[in-house]
Amino acid sequence: MHPNLTGGIDVALLVFWAFILFFVCLVFYLRREDRREGYPLEDETSGRLDTVGGVLHTAATKSFLLPFGHGVVTAPTKGREPVNIAARRTERFSGAPYAPTGNPLVDGIGPAAWADRAKRPDLDMDGHPRIVPLSTAVGYGVAPRDSDLGGWPVIGADGAVAGTVSDLWIDTADRLVRYIQIASEGMPALAPIMMAKVDRRRRRVVIDALNAAQFADVPRLGATDQITLYEEERVQAYFGGGYLYANAARQEPLI
Repeated sequence: MHPNLTGGIDVALLVFWAFILFFVCLVFYLRREDRREGYPLEDETSGRLDTVGGVLHTAATKSFLLPFGHGVVTAPTKGREPVNIAARRTERFSGAPYAPTGNPLVDGIGPAAWADRAKRPDLDMDGHPRIVPLSTAVGYGVAPRDSDLGGWPVIGADGAVAGTVSDLWIDTADRLVRYIQIASEGMPALAPIMMAKVDRRRRRVVIDALNAAQFADVPRLGATDQITLYEEERVQAYFGGGYLYANAARQEPLI
């Protein structure tokens, strides 16, 4: 008699239940892993912290070794980041908006909010700062048929002149311009190039995110030759928030 290894066993059913077991384990694994940041949650109205659950809901602490000697980070992080914004909730119900009580462009409200990122520059594959001024970047330049925008006026949303372009800041890894440096006293003041319209015919740069007077409070850099990840957050949040908070008319409904 020939042996029958599968006699009395439904192989198809075993494979099906094995897949179900694998899928259930995968769901629990992914839900544990995605709770490494942004938890615990809090009630939107009362601010009370929700329970994080047991071992099936929260992953064990994992450590990550950062490159170029930047140390070790752990996730999930313990405790919560301090939150103290200059705003008040307009109504006491879930999803009610916050109304700013100070200058929302610098207080980090709504679209002007920023993340507390590392206070070091973003690095390229060789460990060098990847975003640097064009004037100090050896081997980089603007194409002969284009302009480096030097001396061109920067126009705000109100049509007034906010300053002039003094330099460009380039991303040496992606080979593109990231920021426009606006001539100012003290440390550099940058504006994101992605929020600017270069008017070659009239030889000017239009940035309609802010009014001209608001350019004076653009977050300044701590160095003249590099920008940290935290400073990038602050600069982009300041200009991004201007699309809502630059003037009162932008905060009104369209209909």
